[in-house]
Amino acid sequence: MDETSILQFLKDTFQDIHIVTSNGNHFFFYSPDGTLPERAMPFATLVTNDDYDKVSLLNRPGVFRLNIGISKTTYHSLLGQPPVPPGSDDVTTTEHDFTAFDQLLPHPIYGHLFWVCILNPSPTTFDQTIKPLLIEAYETALNKQKKREML
Repeated sequence: MDETSILQFLKDTFQDIHIVTSNGNHFFFYSPDGTLPERAMPFATLVTNDDYDKVSLLNRPGVFRLNIGISKTTYHSLLGQPPVPPGSDDVTTTEHDFTAFDQLLPHPIYGHLFWVCILNPSPTTFDQTIKPLLIEAYETALNKQKKREML
């Protein structure tokens, strides 16, 4: 999969998303009114450079990282215990190789918050592993928005 294919999948699959693009990085929010929701976290991000961390070496040609916020239960079933919060260097200390392609990993900064990531997923990994996680993340964002509207 390439970055363009993943962007198109997100646009075609999920209704009412608002995409914020900054310096080649994309942030995906559930937004039924088409505006950036207040105090909302994106349900997924697609980053293409080292603006936010340098541990994945995203400045390599053609390298991108898809990040997805998932439930605690799903995180535990896929990766076990989340890492401890990052230290003063803002990077999670784990045994994972955050530069490896096509491997589901804890997010290098937000893994303790049940975010996962993958660099350059293959079509098979995207279809079998990533799509269900994106659907879960989107549905969670949708449900959070509905709860906010009820307040």
